[in-house]
Amino acid sequence: METSRRWLIRGVVLLALAGGGYFAWQWLSPPSLPAGFASSNGRIEATEIDIAAKTAGRIKEILVFEGDFVTAGQVLVRMDTSVLEAQRREAEAQLKRATIAIDTARAQVIQRKAEKEAAAAVIAQREAELDAASKRFKRSEDLASRGTAALETLDNDRARFEGAKAAVAAANAQAAAADSAISAAESQVVNAMAAVDAAKATIERIQADIDDSILLAPRDGRVQYRVAQPGEVVGAGGKVLNLVDLSDVYMTFFLPTEAAGKVAIGSEVRLVLDAAPQYVIPARATFVADVAQFTPKTVETEEERQKLMFRIKAKISPDLLRKYIQHVKTGLPGMAYVQLDPKAPWPAKLQGNLLQ
Repeated sequence: METSRRWLIRGVVLLALAGGGYFAWQWLSPPSLPAGFASSNGRIEATEIDIAAKTAGRIKEILVFEGDFVTAGQVLVRMDTSVLEAQRREAEAQLKRATIAIDTARAQVIQRKAEKEAAAAVIAQREAELDAASKRFKRSEDLASRGTAALETLDNDRARFEGAKAAVAAANAQAAAADSAISAAESQVVNAMAAVDAAKATIERIQADIDDSILLAPRDGRVQYRVAQPGEVVGAGGKVLNLVDLSDVYMTFFLPTEAAGKVAIGSEVRLVLDAAPQYVIPARATFVADVAQFTPKTVETEEERQKLMFRIKAKISPDLLRKYIQHVKTGLPGMAYVQLDPKAPWPAKLQGNLLQ
């Protein structure tokens, strides 16, 4: 009698455990899906952004800590710009020197043009003297041929005529030299102006490097971790911070061939995270792989073709993310449910507590 009672108690306990296990399995297992839907497990991910120095230098200060939320345009890091500021002052001094050189070169041009005008006046004077000497020489030559003028007078007039010709040639040469001097002075003006432009460009380049030494957040996000610390020296392109872009959050999952073939870009997806199974997160399919991710060595039978898995990416609306940005976390596992048939109604468990 006692033995039968013990076996009866054991049977009742086992039955209760089995019943409890069954109901727990029913409660914890994902809801069965009607036709027109597919599901798969995945993990919440987000686009990562590296905040890096454009040029090599020392980190002066980092204004954020790991886990901080940042907004687009917020100052995150300041690099030491002492060397760049010294280079800018040097370039500014060169700009002043080049500006003064322009005025000096222009004054030279004015002076050379004045010399050319003086040379032109000398030419006119020498040509007048040449004309007078030529006429005097012709008269002396004519008189000498008739014996009414002394040969000495003829020789003197001939000498004056040749001297006048030489003076005209010298004046023309001086005028040509004045033209060359003007060209040289004008080229100095051009060189000085080019030096000014080069100095301005150098200042702009250095200022751009100084501006780039203040590292800004390119968009809203959260600091994931510090790569470097204040006082450290980083090279060009050296990473300082790593951000998570909380406006580009998605889940990646995989579906077999038959289901993946029915997923269109823009198909509605609903996500349920393990950490918060009471909430349903709406999303949209934004990527469907055109190449299988898992492929058997040989694909011959229909059963083997069904083993092919295609990657799907479902993105959460940026507006929804901004609304719950303080609660957005990456790396959380969960389930993705895809609506393969747009006309199929969502199951009740995926309609309640839908985030909006």
